[in-house]
Amino acid sequence: MNIFETDDNSTPLTEEEKQQLKVKWITTRAELNELETREIAQAELWLLKNKKDILNEDFIKLLHNKMFGSIWKWAGKYRTTERNIGAAPYQIQPKLRILLDDIKFWVANKTFSEKEIAIRFHHRLVQIHPFPNGNGRISRLMADLLMRKLGQTELNWGSENLAKISDIRKKYISALQEADRGNYDSLLKFVE
Repeated sequence: MNIFETDDNSTPLTEEEKQQLKVKWITTRAELNELETREIAQAELWLLKNKKDILNEDFIKLLHNKMFGSIWKWAGKYRTTERNIGAAPYQIQPKLRILLDDIKFWVANKTFSEKEIAIRFHHRLVQIHPFPNGNGRISRLMADLLMRKLGQTELNWGSENLAKISDIRKKYISALQEADRGNYDSLLKFVE
């Protein structure tokens, strides 16, 4: 598979975004996925040493940069183009602020269980789709960070890499689509 071919529900990159690949030796999607997986693991190690307030915009952008900054020039920067999913670029920042305020309110008022708050956080962050790519991965990591912050164990995202096409990924995408319609049951079951 060509590096820039999109699979099932992946967000396609614009030509300008494709040109911002820093690592020129990458030629296939598999190589890119492998490199991104390694860089995300490094970002997770960084997280262990850096206990920061995670519920703010600057942290989300910094984390995205830690996850993808050695690979993509646009890492940690909001997208500026329309997508097949997500908020319009001018709506990203206000929608993200509303989401973060909602999460803080839900936590403070115990509006939902910790797991449901994390799932709703994940879902809404994916819906906003603030970055050119890597939105699902940062959203899952942010949900796990929130669970840790709340003294809970991380969520179970399945036994496979969700960036790859698989039956697990199809179930995950289907659960996200149900959440789009306001039903979080499938997504809650998915992470159990």
